[in-house]
Amino acid sequence: MIAPRTPRRRTHRAAALSAVGALVVLALASGCSPDDLAADGGGTSGGTSGGAQSAESFGVSPLDNPDGTKPGLDPLTGDADRAAARKLIEQVATKGRGPKTGYERDKFGYAWMDTADGVPLARNGCDTRNDLLKLHGQHVQFRSGSDCVVVAMNLYDPYTGKDIAWKKAKATEVQIDHVVPLSYSWQMGAARWPESKRRQLANDVLNLLPVEGRANSAKRDSGPASWLPPNKKIRCSYAVRFAQVADKYELPVTTADKATMLEQCQG
Repeated sequence: MIAPRTPRRRTHRAAALSAVGALVVLALASGCSPDDLAADGGGTSGGTSGGAQSAESFGVSPLDNPDGTKPGLDPLTGDADRAAARKLIEQVATKGRGPKTGYERDKFGYAWMDTADGVPLARNGCDTRNDLLKLHGQHVQFRSGSDCVVVAMNLYDPYTGKDIAWKKAKATEVQIDHVVPLSYSWQMGAARWPESKRRQLANDVLNLLPVEGRANSAKRDSGPASWLPPNKKIRCSYAVRFAQVADKYELPVTTADKATMLEQCQG
């Protein structure tokens, strides 16, 4: 079972506070709750989405989340944590990046399959994408009659440091990033794996984060030496998550990628 979320509240802008205050006043006058007034007709879980309130920054350290089943990605700032991060990264093997010949997304199973055995949240009746939106989103709203299909939520994107009020009508504003890109893994050895293991990598919550669509598109299939999150505060945590995935699946990284990962976690 996923541990209860413990959000870290961010300082809201004055305009956001004013909007929330107005919502509360209107709610009291009408006999409704603020959440009732903000709902747009879908089923809800935990409150509002979008609009008046910005999402709250929250997350846990990747060092405290080795299986990826807790939400968010918290920065690593203390000397002890950064030392532990470097130790983890140093254990990752290195090799040259092979050719992309033969790579196809379907070699890792069809997108967001719920039947990839051996990973958290598999075979729960909900596809991987919606599982990730539910896990990392706040004030999640579901399609009417469903406890799976997310139609709106607030998301704090660790890659950019932005709060995103997301609605399904603009689905591509939030995309699910493979921390270790599938094409990268193919070139680093996954081409020789059985398809069952490739399906695991493609649907493992440890290797997946919902982030701003533009940031995900900019990353493409880059390793850390070629792309890092724009939010510098999260770069050590990103390097740790990359190393955790590489370690779990016995994937090497390039020498340049490993050097870049270690550099992000220097004291």
